[in-house]
Order: sequence, then C-alpha cells, then structure tokens
Amino acid sequence: MPATSYDALIIGSGQAGNPLAYALAEAGRRVAIIESAHLGGSCVNYGCAPTKIMLASAQRAHLVRTAGELGIRPPEPVVDFAAVVARKDRLTQDARDGIERKLTTAHPNIRLVRGWARFTAPNTLHIDLNDKAGQEQLTAPLIFLNTGTRAAVPLIAGIEAAGYLTNDTLLLDLKELPEHLVILGGSYIGVEFGQMFRRLGSRVTIIETSATLMDREDTDVSRPLQEILEAEGIELVLEAEARHVSRNAEGVLTLTADTPGGERRIRGSHLLVATGRVPNTLDMGLELAGIQTDEDGYIQVDNDLRTAAKGVYALGDVKGGPQFTHITYDDYRIVRDQLLHNKPRDYHQRPVPYVVFTEPQLGRIGLSKSEARKQKVPFRVSRLPASTIGRAVETGLTEGFVEVLVGDDDRLLGAAVFCEQGGEIMTMFQLAMAGDLRYQQLENLVIAHPTWAEVLNNAFQRLERG
Repeated sequence: MPATSYDALIIGSGQAGNPLAYALAEAGRRVAIIESAHLGGSCVNYGCAPTKIMLASAQRAHLVRTAGELGIRPPEPVVDFAAVVARKDRLTQDARDGIERKLTTAHPNIRLVRGWARFTAPNTLHIDLNDKAGQEQLTAPLIFLNTGTRAAVPLIAGIEAAGYLTNDTLLLDLKELPEHLVILGGSYIGVEFGQMFRRLGSRVTIIETSATLMDREDTDVSRPLQEILEAEGIELVLEAEARHVSRNAEGVLTLTADTPGGERRIRGSHLLVATGRVPNTLDMGLELAGIQTDEDGYIQVDNDLRTAAKGVYALGDVKGGPQFTHITYDDYRIVRDQLLHNKPRDYHQRPVPYVVFTEPQLGRIGLSKSEARKQKVPFRVSRLPASTIGRAVETGLTEGFVEVLVGDDDRLLGAAVFCEQGGEIMTMFQLAMAGDLRYQQLENLVIAHPTWAEVLNNAFQRLERG
C-alpha cells in the first residue's frame, strides 16, 4: 500500500490535537489529524463541558428548592430529565460540529481522517478507516499523540455481568434518571456526579476505599464538602472495599462491600464506576516506533514532551500527570512555541490550578498544607469562613471557607477556596502568585464593594504558623 506523506500527523482530536493542527496549518505545514470517535476529545464529549451543562440544570433545581431561604416560595421543581439530556446533547453536538467545520473548511492545509491509527514503523501509521471504508498508510517526520484516557474498571466479581456506567458512557448514553445511583469512587468525578444526580432527584450512595472523600486533599479541606453532600441526602460508605456486584431478574443491582462495620450490601438501579483513568495506548503499535510507556501504560516523555522515538510527541492525559483540560491545552502551547517560535519551556515548571465543580466549588492552586510539610517549606496559613464575606452574607451563600498559605517572604504558596465562586476566587490568587505579589499588596488593594473579590483584602488576617 503506497503511503501518503504529510508534514505532521496528529492522533486524537482533543484539547491539544485540534489547536496544534490549526497552528501548524497556519504556519504552512500539511497536517492530517486522525480521530476514531467523536471530535473534541474527552472535554467536549464526556468530560468538562457535558458535565457542567448538566450541573447547571441540577444547580438551577437546587436554587428553586432553596429559594424559601430568601423569602421566595415557588412550587417544588419538576425535573424533566429528558429535556436536561437533550440540552446537553444539543450543546455537545454544536461543539462537535464547530470543530468539524474548522478542521475541514477553515484550514485547507488540514485533512481530517476518520479511523483508528497504529504504528507499523517509525514515523509511519496504518489507518483502519471508520465504517469499513478501507485502509490508508500515512507518514510524517512529526507525529503527535493526543489519544487521552478511558475509565478504569476495577476487577470486581460480577461487575461485567451486572453492568455499569462510566462517566464516558453515562454522558453519552444515559437517557433515564437513575432511581438510585451507586457511585464507586469518591474523588472528583464521584462527588460532582453525586451532587448533580442527587439534585436532579436520584437517591445517591458513594462508596470510597479511603476514610474521607477526595483523599488527595487536606482532610480539613475535603471534610466540609463531605458534610455538605451528606446534608443534601447523599449516603457515604467509607473505608469500603467492593468485592461483588450482581443484578437480579427485576433489574435491582446489589454491590457487596467490606467495611469496618462488617459486610454491607448496597442496592441500587445504576452503578457508576469512578475509580480513575487508564491511558489509550493499547493496540497502537508503539513498540514498532520505539515509543516507551511506564508500567501503567502512560507514554514517557522528556521535558519537551518528546517520546523516545524521533519526531514523536505525546500531549495531554496519555502522558500521565495531572489530567485536566487546561493542562492538555498548555501542552499544545509548549509544543507550538518549541516548534514554531523556538521558545522551549519545561512542562514541569507550570502551575496546576483546578476546580471541583460541586456547589460550593473547590478551587485549588499551589501547595496544600500537607504538601508544604512534606516538602519542608515553611508557611503560615490563614483560614477565613465564607460567612465573613459580605457578598456571601448578602446572597445567602455562606458555606465554606477561603484558605491561603504564605511563605516566609510574604508571597503566596497556595490557596484552597471552598465557597461560592471558588474557582474564580482561586484564579485571582493564582494571578497574584504569577505576579509575585506579597500578600500585603492584596490586603491594601482597593477592590470594588460588595464583590467576592474583596476576600483578597481579608483572607490574610488570621495568618498563623503552619
């Protein structure tokens, strides 16, 4: 089979692959981008965007239910789950269509190839086209892997026969509101989906192996969220090891778990597995190109995101590390600047902000208290209850706190913001860190009143040695 040559090949139409294709095309390179599934990668199809679209519906329902706290007494909201899903599907398809138009019409130097790619030799890909439309051989001196991850499914007896959902399949396929959603895993996906479906009307149980939810966070950061979820009616089963799943003839699912209090049997209608992710690197022929992976299958890269194979780069979740859309997009910028602008940058040196989109949101940047202690970084810490923020009192959204860590040089080391607008407030602290500001400059900054941003004036008033 004769091979077609390009300047660059990109496998995966995700948050690094698409903008990289645009940038290379605009620089005059001939690019082929290969995608076997929906355009847009995880964020557009079963990650950030569709989750937040449905979270908006859940949060609106919650606002109606709690409006009595502000003197408004509407009737109990009726959740039309089919309409919620239809809105999510419509907006998701709009995003896919926009990407396809940009890839196929806006950039004549880009060719979109629908199919599954695998290496047959260095710098050479074999493509099995979708819908059995044939095969192709493509070559290029530059190849970029942006294949992402998929949900990890634990080895639990009976789980395959009983059936389960992942965030991928739930957001793509679920059309009915679960009567009782059992969630296996209490990290970011578990808590976001748990609160969302509880507010949409499902009974929810979260099963977690650790003693707290989101156990990567400081305990005094994750526990307030845990308490809010319990107050909303979510059942938590902690320090639990799931060992068997079954489903009876009536469709009732039973998950059996070992807990400190003995065996528990949790019955529900749907099971969501949210126990982590694994890289999409199987059956890609990576070894034929000389590309190395770690023991978990993640592609190994150097500081410039290059693999061991000449001319081959890995971007986004498939290389391991923090799995966030904004990190994947920054991978694109690192490669773009290196290849097109001769501006190399080590990807290890960037900040890693993130937001858990529960309500309240949890925004995090920089060091946590436990990380600072582990790294033996001296710090002072101030924790301000959200109930002391004027804007919070006025809006009735007083749950949570703002916590900041300050170094001996009076500059910010990190922040954990668990309150309304937590992600936006965290980003203001990130800007202060990027600007190398001392905390006194924030304390004395003139900020419009009454805004959430005023917390920057007050967040440091309780500084104590950590």
